[in-house]
Amino acid sequence: MTDVVPFALLVAVVSIAGLLAVWSNRVSERIRVPAPAIFLVAAAVASHTVPGLDDLPVITVQRVVTVMLILLLFDGGMHIGWRRFRSAAGAVLWIGVVGTLVTTVGVTLLAHLVFGFDWRPALLLGVALAPTDPAVVFSVLGRREIGGRSGTVLEGESGANDPVGIAAMAALLATAGSGGWHALGEGTAEFALEMVLGLAVGAAGGYLLSVLMRRMPLPNGALYPLQTLLGAGAIYGTATALHGSGFLAVFVAGILLGDLRAPYKGEIERFHSSLASLGEIVAFAMLGLTVPLADLGDAHAWLIGLGLAVLLALVVRPLLVGALLLVVDLNRGERLFVVWSGLKGAVPILLGTYILTDAGPDAGRLYGVVVVVVAFSVVVQGGLVPSVAHRLGVPMRIVEPEPWSLGMRFRDEPTGLRRYQVGAGAPADGCTLADLDLGEDAWISMISRDGSLVPVRGDTVVRAGDEVLLLVDSRAETDPARLFAPPGAAPGTP
Repeated sequence: MTDVVPFALLVAVVSIAGLLAVWSNRVSERIRVPAPAIFLVAAAVASHTVPGLDDLPVITVQRVVTVMLILLLFDGGMHIGWRRFRSAAGAVLWIGVVGTLVTTVGVTLLAHLVFGFDWRPALLLGVALAPTDPAVVFSVLGRREIGGRSGTVLEGESGANDPVGIAAMAALLATAGSGGWHALGEGTAEFALEMVLGLAVGAAGGYLLSVLMRRMPLPNGALYPLQTLLGAGAIYGTATALHGSGFLAVFVAGILLGDLRAPYKGEIERFHSSLASLGEIVAFAMLGLTVPLADLGDAHAWLIGLGLAVLLALVVRPLLVGALLLVVDLNRGERLFVVWSGLKGAVPILLGTYILTDAGPDAGRLYGVVVVVVAFSVVVQGGLVPSVAHRLGVPMRIVEPEPWSLGMRFRDEPTGLRRYQVGAGAPADGCTLADLDLGEDAWISMISRDGSLVPVRGDTVVRAGDEVLLLVDSRAETDPARLFAPPGAAPGTP
């Protein structure tokens, strides 16, 4: 019993630190510095000033961050969903896979030709700094919703290229003893195997989990979110054990479950969203503990990192990824926005820790360069994302929090209940309910406007942005979705 008090103090300190991290999100909105940067810097300062924190084994950090990335990628996949992903699948895969590879080549050439690294350390830097990061992208966007396809492309890229980068680093480190074209062949084969197996296990696991969610009744509603959480862990573990990309598998599974209609789906989504927020805090805090502040000045690591960060943001990504975006159906402002918003974060630092465990002669300096590049990307690029979107004419709106909900629970799936958001210029926009041509098979039961309920009367005027809840007869031949979709858009339910 003598260790009860020290353990209680440890729990209190960790919990208070977590509360400060949660509250720092409000601070980040005011100072326009993304919250992940605050977590990273605070943890790095703590490890430098509090005795014992800098002794945390790197392998422990890698394992904890791996679990947090599973949570982030699974939630990110569900947030995108199959419907949104399908509309931009080609662009996401094109930028997520090919964009990562060409960025790796660009950074490798810069590190070797400009900053004097040997080819292997330069390639390690290229692989580590190529992926963008879903935690930072989702945190920077926060309550902002991007209109058009650019938001889907940006979010999809950040989720798709992380498995690509991690698989590439694993393949590169696995061929450390080989040389020349033989090493290139081995690495390419290992990378392809990880991608194919990860995709296959993710698709199979997502399908199996969707069947369980719909057809496996559980005795308690609280067990449904736990089922998906443990299912995500099983999908990652199975894919990795088969030498596939576990990260790709959980991302694919999340996408397949995103639009699924299943019991307690709302609770499942809120549960995973909360876990993803916790994962973001824990991942950046744990990675911050590995940052050697005292050693960043050695061998001019911070100068190299700063120079590489500027060239990556202003030269490599605009030229290489920007060229790839020319074939994507985006306007000029949207392309420039996607180019600027390719933010680095937890995944590059995690890959940097893999370089540390590789124990090469330049491992410490390479890790310092990665940390500086990520810090620049999160603070400078991430802080300017809203301003850049405004200057480029990319529509971005603030989604205000809605802490109160009103609903009813049903024993069976409510097939006749539909929810629509009124688009600008839709037939319903500006029309009174009495004049709205719903026919005799549909009834509007609820209207939400700016977070408040609107009385449902004949003289109530429907406006763009309203959320409308309808009861529709399952035998109805007409689809009321056409009344709420803007001109030229495909009608559908959110």
